[in-house]
Amino acid sequence: MKNKLMLILAIALITGFSAIAQTTPTKIGYTNLEYILSLLPDAKRIESELQTYEKQLKSQMDSKVAEFEKKYQDYDKGSKSGLMSDVVKADKEKELTGLQASIKEFEETAQSSLQKKQVALLEPVLEKIQKSIEKVAAANSFTYVLSTHADYGGSAIILYAKNKDEDISNLVLKDLGVTPPADKPAVVTPTPPVNGTK
Repeated sequence: MKNKLMLILAIALITGFSAIAQTTPTKIGYTNLEYILSLLPDAKRIESELQTYEKQLKSQMDSKVAEFEKKYQDYDKGSKSGLMSDVVKADKEKELTGLQASIKEFEETAQSSLQKKQVALLEPVLEKIQKSIEKVAAANSFTYVLSTHADYGGSAIILYAKNKDEDISNLVLKDLGVTPPADKPAVVTPTPPVNGTK
């Protein structure tokens, strides 16, 4: 009796889900964020700001390296001439070790700082793209919108799409006020990362 009741309940649930599925068809679209971002005016501004910031960091790094190299040459000359006392030699070696540690620390901090700057610059633009995707998806009755490109070396989420009309990348660009190029398709094949780079 209990098994019969469970079977009737299961059939009722399946029938109910089938009816819901028939009344609300699933429509799946896809987009390429890299393609959209590459055509936005914000992308050029972000790239320019990041290049300027990277040059500033490189300039500071070059200055630290130049200081280390000069002090090392002075140490090397004094050490080879035999005119440097053991106390002065030890002090210079300690100074050089400190400079090396400072360069290594700056290099790590600069890399982290550059990544944080990139995230800070991209975040508002990506939020704007996300809002536009939601607007376009709602206007075109898409149930889901997937991505053809995954960041940070991941694989693309869309491996095959039969209907190219379901690529909403150009619709999103139009919504953002950018005219997509006529000669370029919206689907951009993601390139695999090289040695861990994006």
